[in-house]
Amino acid sequence: MPKAAAPRPGYTPVMATSHTGQPLNVHIARRLQDEALLRSLLAPGVHLSVGNGETLPPTDTHVLVAGRPTAADLDAAPGLRRLIVPYAGLPAATRDLLLERPHLMVHNLHHNAAAAAEMAVTLLLAAAKAIVPADQALRQGDWSIRYNGGRQLLLAGKRALVVGLGAVGVRIARALSALDLTLRAIRRHPERGAPANLPVSVHGPSDLPLLLPDTSVLVLAVPLTPDTEHLIGARELALLPDSAVLVNIARGDIVCEDALYEALANGRLAAAGLDVWYRYPADVAARRATLPATRPFHELDNVVLSPHRGGAFGRPELEGARMQELARTLNALARGAVPPHRVDVRAGY
Repeated sequence: MPKAAAPRPGYTPVMATSHTGQPLNVHIARRLQDEALLRSLLAPGVHLSVGNGETLPPTDTHVLVAGRPTAADLDAAPGLRRLIVPYAGLPAATRDLLLERPHLMVHNLHHNAAAAAEMAVTLLLAAAKAIVPADQALRQGDWSIRYNGGRQLLLAGKRALVVGLGAVGVRIARALSALDLTLRAIRRHPERGAPANLPVSVHGPSDLPLLLPDTSVLVLAVPLTPDTEHLIGARELALLPDSAVLVNIARGDIVCEDALYEALANGRLAAAGLDVWYRYPADVAARRATLPATRPFHELDNVVLSPHRGGAFGRPELEGARMQELARTLNALARGAVPPHRVDVRAGY
């Protein structure tokens, strides 16, 4: 067993409280970068095994930690009852396997919610204030954007709509409130409302067309599911004011690629900040030579492009935060408590 590592500065210790008296056998499908830290945070009743991505879970496994398990992984242990996907979201192939195994409960980890929300706000401000073209011009000694009344949008006092009020969406809404934007949000179960002290009106998905005409800032923070694919198409973009800014940190296919490009290219949409895309590198060699879409978004100066890094931050800090949340989830299970971030497999999130 690797030597236990002390939690790094800034981490909140995970208390190893008493468990149910029965061991909780946990198998992690792939070796971790910070396994020693995880082991140091686990309650005594949690027994951990780690695979190499190819070996099947032990037959006595109760909890499997894997993002893309195979059918063989899910069927290897008769006592398997829970799957923990070690990030936000549920891959489509994993969802299909789980629909065939309704006895399995699924949980996500939202250790990078703060980073994703920060990226959303960064993209919004950069797009609204035309930071990228101003930066590129000034690097050439060109100050004309300061004097020619170039595009720069005032956000204060406008209306923002956050689609998806989960761990990330709540953080985004709080940040937008601080910018003096009037907040609305859409969530699948609007009756659940919003956290206390968050000044946001909550609506159901059917209200989307009614809210778009006076929405100046549209932020997408909803998972990609059969219900949300192409949620924003030509019709929805046409409902937005021509001064609106769209930010997508969810998944590219939440927005129809062709419709988005056309709206930006013809000025029907003022600007966009995009962290998620329609094309990704097929392998390591392609990472330096893959445009992110079939349409030339890279030629538009009213788009801020980011290579899907919203949930990332410093690698040691990122993995440490993941181990912290994974330990909290496993320790809750060991105590017989209900861990957070349960996934509705049928809904896809």
